[in-house]
Amino acid sequence: MNCRQGHLHASRLRRLLTHLILAGCLLTSCVLPREGGAVPAPAPVTLTVAGSTEMRPLLLELTSAYSDRHPNVQFTLLGGGSRMGEQWLSSGQVDIAASTAAYPEAETPAGLVRIPIGLDGIAVVVNTDNPVESLTMVQVRDLFGGRALNWEEVGGAAREVLLVSREGDSATRELFEERVMDEDQVSSTAVVMSTSGNVVEYVAAHRDAIGYVTSAYLSQTGMPPSSNGENASNAGTSEQPVKSVSVEGRVPYDADLVNYQYPLARALYLLFRQSGDPSIQKIVDFVLSEEGQAIIARYHVPIR
Repeated sequence: MNCRQGHLHASRLRRLLTHLILAGCLLTSCVLPREGGAVPAPAPVTLTVAGSTEMRPLLLELTSAYSDRHPNVQFTLLGGGSRMGEQWLSSGQVDIAASTAAYPEAETPAGLVRIPIGLDGIAVVVNTDNPVESLTMVQVRDLFGGRALNWEEVGGAAREVLLVSREGDSATRELFEERVMDEDQVSSTAVVMSTSGNVVEYVAAHRDAIGYVTSAYLSQTGMPPSSNGENASNAGTSEQPVKSVSVEGRVPYDADLVNYQYPLARALYLLFRQSGDPSIQKIVDFVLSEEGQAIIARYHVPIR
């Protein structure tokens, strides 16, 4: 082997070794040598998100997409409801709270930052065998207040109404009672469910039932989506017979929701501590980015 061939062989060997080192580091998260030292791989981080059960399908996809781009960041998702998530965040038990609680900005818990990320509508749902397609706010109030006991009273068949509601500490029930029930209470005869998915399943199985759920469990046709993250197991498939009825002639999706024409529209929020981990702002930035908002659009109406 002459001198020139020796130099070529050595050069090729160095390139091969470099490629092997890089490949090994991609698999093992080792550090790469560089002039003057080494670049450490990002330290693994686990963040806990808690709060709204209505937002869980959305949160699953958002956190999965973020972890795909930042493999060192992993998430633990907890339920608990909007208010509980905020309490856990205030006490330092979780890193991010997901909330649908609709209250004035002045009531945001002290020391927390509250960022709107999307729009949701509380859909009033019935079984598809029910001929009722639309209701007024007064009719919804009469039904859930126990004054209208038969579907015939609101344009349906002569059958007894079966009410389905959410649990008492649900932010969804809180908003429903505030905007629909006014000074009234949901009838004590209502079957109480812990999630929107449970409400959808119950209404699907009972022809005369009526309930209310987040619009994330409905497609733009007012029917449950065939596959929507966890919704596929919680809310079922398009074969499940439930539909949303219009309220005051408005529907919980499309332009009626974007323009807040739908009477049960609300914002979705992420909350975090002002003094929290600065990396959390990067997550919020991702959620508000074009990619993050595109994910939100699969479940709700994006804020941007």
